[in-house]
Amino acid sequence: MTIESAAIPLPSELILPFAGWSVSRGLIEPLTSAPWNYWGAVIAGVAGNTVGSLLSYAIGAYGGRPLVARYGRYVLISAHDLDLAERWFAKYGEVTVFFSRMLPIVRTFISVPAGIARMPLWRFLLFSILGAIPWVMLLVWGGLVLGDHWHDLKESLRGLDYLVAAAIVAAVALFIWRHVRR
Repeated sequence: MTIESAAIPLPSELILPFAGWSVSRGLIEPLTSAPWNYWGAVIAGVAGNTVGSLLSYAIGAYGGRPLVARYGRYVLISAHDLDLAERWFAKYGEVTVFFSRMLPIVRTFISVPAGIARMPLWRFLLFSILGAIPWVMLLVWGGLVLGDHWHDLKESLRGLDYLVAAAIVAAVALFIWRHVRR
């Protein structure tokens, strides 16, 4: 979670359902030596998101546009992306952070423009945490409910495997190509 929220695209959609699956299996959590539980997984997910978001916020606040202009392409952030985020901030205000936390891809990068905009840190944290809670809960719950039955889901969706994989590869390739080209 920290990695994704620090503007390094590692989807939480892979990590959080696994945490839910770990809860369903009663696996032992390595730090506490206690079995995983739903709320512990949610708290860990929100905490990880918060730490990564703070790192990205600091990059925006202290490095600003010059840092992003120089190194942003390595984490797929372009000047165009920053312009778009700043327009969203101007139009919708700080609540942009709350809603962005629930949107794939956008949630990874929204902290940098919030830092550049010098959004008050306490408000940034409040909106980030409140925005992270619903999607973290949903993804952990999905893994918990699916549990060991993910094979059943896989069988039900067998025909879509290659189509979905091709669409994901194409979307990621297009996204990377557009950002590298800029």
